[in-house]
Amino acid sequence: MTDKVLALVTGATRGIGRAVAERLARTGHKVIGTATSESGAAAIREVLQAIDPANDGIVLNIADGVQTAEALKAFLDQHGTPEVVVNNAGITRDNLFLRMSDDEWEAVINTNLTGVFRVCKAMVKPMLKQKTGTIINISSIIGTTGNAGQANYAAAKAGLEGFTRSLAQEVASRNITVNCVAPGFIKTDMTDVLPEAQKEAILATVPSKRLGQAEEIAGTVAFLASSDAKYITGQTIHVNGGMN
Repeated sequence: MTDKVLALVTGATRGIGRAVAERLARTGHKVIGTATSESGAAAIREVLQAIDPANDGIVLNIADGVQTAEALKAFLDQHGTPEVVVNNAGITRDNLFLRMSDDEWEAVINTNLTGVFRVCKAMVKPMLKQKTGTIINISSIIGTTGNAGQANYAAAKAGLEGFTRSLAQEVASRNITVNCVAPGFIKTDMTDVLPEAQKEAILATVPSKRLGQAEEIAGTVAFLASSDAKYITGQTIHVNGGMN
């Protein structure tokens, strides 16, 4: 359908990314979800095309500058300029700081921060030309609180929030908004396998006394992607059950 709003969602194969892609696909968007492998792209393509055959899945590895540039050029050539870009793709390489290798540090910064820069670099120029757009970057409560064993991840997410505020100021006059959504502890494949004692320790820090659902993050993203949020930009919205 030509009246659907084009949305690009990175890291869409599972968890928050998949929930976001599905929510946008059900709320009037043509969604292109990305994965780092052909099998992942096929999987999200199947999920999204069950909602609408116009949706698709593509391979995008934001850690690779050359592949990102080529894949996003092909995306723009085939689909045109998106009105919504959700930067969700990211990795963790957790380790205590004194044991953290240069590779563990650089891999997380390269993917979680520089990777978002790469996607925005490709998308902002055509968005400026069409004079509308919404960029939503998925951050984390860890970018605000820090967390032992995640100095690399915390640095990347804190950097992402600063990047978001700065970019928002540069493009606001062209009707483009740039915001962050910072999830707290969300029920995903990663949290499902945690030992019960660790889950209880996490819940003790959450005033709501429960883990969040990926769909609750998706709802916040869908709001920021809607016309109701066009005067919100340069902000980080925390969705964390009351954590400080």
